[in-house]
Amino acid sequence: MNNLLGLIIAFGYIFGVIGIAERLRHWRGYGSDFTRKFIHIGVGMLAWLVPFLFDSPWPFVFACLAFAILNLLDWRYGFFSAMASSNRSNLGTVYFPLSAAAVALIFWQQPPLMVAALMPLTWGDGLASVIGRHYGTNTYLVFGHSRSLQGSATFFVMGGLFTWLALWIMDGPPEITPIAAIAPALAVIFATTVVEALSPWGLDNLTVTATATLILSLWPF
Repeated sequence: MNNLLGLIIAFGYIFGVIGIAERLRHWRGYGSDFTRKFIHIGVGMLAWLVPFLFDSPWPFVFACLAFAILNLLDWRYGFFSAMASSNRSNLGTVYFPLSAAAVALIFWQQPPLMVAALMPLTWGDGLASVIGRHYGTNTYLVFGHSRSLQGSATFFVMGGLFTWLALWIMDGPPEITPIAAIAPALAVIFATTVVEALSPWGLDNLTVTATATLILSLWPF
């Protein structure tokens, strides 16, 4: 696909997700903690389309850097209420596109690994705080930040499921069977669940993806 057209589609998709989140906030009265994670998951799923939108990683890297800057400005000035965080020390929305850019550069020739490396962050982290906030009755503290067993379990299950699906379903080398995808998916999700629990201040948007990338880089596919 033409890279310019790919950029138009990618930007349109991302702003579409943000727009839907804003409408949910107004129509349904959802708080920004929910809509922020809705955007987090929706934008993260763009990874599945990236190999088909661009013929090199650089246009996607450009888009990621543009959104990192936009997210930093939004964090400072509050353009999008649906993306607001109650924790002003949390720069997770800035770290996320930077992680995605790094993963694209590392795994561009290996689409299953590129997508899989982003799934613990996309689905695991995306749903963990939502479930933990509403159903997290068994809590623990890490560096003064509250975590819950329910949230960590959600991270493990959903992040692991989508990591496995990415390794299996995503087209391109390496070709991985459903059975062969189980072990690396489990290795990734065990490690990233621990790393997510130990990472404060939104740093999990960097550390989780870095951990997944390291494991997938070393795995003997």
